[in-house]
Amino acid sequence: MNNIKYTDKISNTNDNIMKEACDLASYSVSIGGGPFGAVITDKDLNIVGKGHNMVTINNDPTQHAEIVAIRDACKNLNTYILEDYQLYTSCEPCPMCLSAIYWSRIKVVYYGNNRKDAKNIGFDDDFIYDEITKNIEDRSIKMHICNDIYAKGSFNKWSEKQDKQEY
Repeated sequence: MNNIKYTDKISNTNDNIMKEACDLASYSVSIGGGPFGAVITDKDLNIVGKGHNMVTINNDPTQHAEIVAIRDACKNLNTYILEDYQLYTSCEPCPMCLSAIYWSRIKVVYYGNNRKDAKNIGFDDDFIYDEITKNIEDRSIKMHICNDIYAKGSFNKWSEKQDKQEY
């Protein structure tokens, strides 16, 4: 990962792992990123993935700390399923990161700051939480369904595929 060095083994405590995530958040601020860091460990608290916010560094709105850490862990472990791992993050995950956590099947998340703390420093995701609960036609982003045979093509191929790897 970008400028992050793994420690061979951190003392096996939740506090030390959380400190590592928070140190990544501080590091991120020092290089121009947002104040967020995340670490993924196995059950023995061995670090398998790390990330810090890189949104402004790479001009990519998806590079939140948790997603960067999930990508790093998946690459290091050569898998897309992290059900036997846990995530430590400096702040309660935003809706996008929470979705990625669900998709990766991480079952335990430890966090430092909460969403109100984030809102107090200018990171307010309340509008996204509100939008998700609205009917699709009432959302601020206009969504239009296109009933096109082209869209069904890949779905039909997937349905017929005998050797697909489901996820």
